[in-house]
Amino acid sequence: MRVFQIEGNWSFDNLKLAERPEPEPGPGQVVVRMKMAALNARDLIVPLRGYGRATGELPLIPVSDGVGEVVATGSGVTRVAIGDRVCPTYFQNWTAGDPSPDRFASALGGPLDGVMADLVCLSQEGVVRIPDYLTDAEAATLPCAALTAWSAIATQGNTRAGDRILIQGTGGVALFALAFAKIHGAHVTVISSSDDKLAMVRGMGADEVINYRETEDWARASRQITADRGGFDNIIELGGEATLPLSLRAIRPGGTISMIGVLSGLNLNASLGPIVARQVRLQGVTVGHRDGFEAMLAAMQQHEIHPVLGETFAFEDLLPALDHLKTGGHIGKTLIGF
Repeated sequence: MRVFQIEGNWSFDNLKLAERPEPEPGPGQVVVRMKMAALNARDLIVPLRGYGRATGELPLIPVSDGVGEVVATGSGVTRVAIGDRVCPTYFQNWTAGDPSPDRFASALGGPLDGVMADLVCLSQEGVVRIPDYLTDAEAATLPCAALTAWSAIATQGNTRAGDRILIQGTGGVALFALAFAKIHGAHVTVISSSDDKLAMVRGMGADEVINYRETEDWARASRQITADRGGFDNIIELGGEATLPLSLRAIRPGGTISMIGVLSGLNLNASLGPIVARQVRLQGVTVGHRDGFEAMLAAMQQHEIHPVLGETFAFEDLLPALDHLKTGGHIGKTLIGF
């Protein structure tokens, strides 16, 4: 079968199209024929061994997100059946409960082999059935970006009707967070540097928008939006180093900053005083567990939420697809067709 794998050394030059034997399922395992995959920012980091030892060993099949059809099952499989359409879970060993080192060590696409293969063999505990209303392309986008947003809004964020939420940007996680916040009844503010993108999120339900290129101090500009409570209840923090100081000024006393992205840098360059003085909760969000995935799918089906899709590339064009992802500026998830 076809695979893409990083081989020999960590670099994009060593991300090669190759062949491996077709897998056979063992007890409790399923073989899934992949139909579509979707790319995340993480897929630009793994080939460079950006997560150190946690990235895994070579050769490594990259990419965590995708959808496929169960084509074979081992003995004792009861969760799914041949013919079911499923998504692999990002963390194969995290079905519920709190994170742990073992659970975090079970991520697809590094350290475990990912989905850039015609066939993948997984534990039955590491797949979820997908609602019929979603297309293959839509379903492929869900395991990482969508579940991260769901965890920030619902599982950890515990969003309630009337909450004020600020979302940074219009990337994959941000657009899912907007959709999930709205079905929870929240008032949502989105910041972006593009008026065209802000107009788009207005159409998706954003209540307020701020262009942070025109209004660099968006924390100050947002005060009138949250004047009744002294700041946002939850800020979906995707920028990192450059945006966290502003988030600390814009969050309400007792509010939550859901720390997801570090697009502008990894270092903490902010005063810690507001965290203590205003009892701010700085909550890291790393995707989520299978129970959260299935709860998210139920909510999506109830409200018929459709992911925003970008450009689709052929399986053999993984490298151009990664280049496309790296350039940024586009809207919607970048997809790989099998």
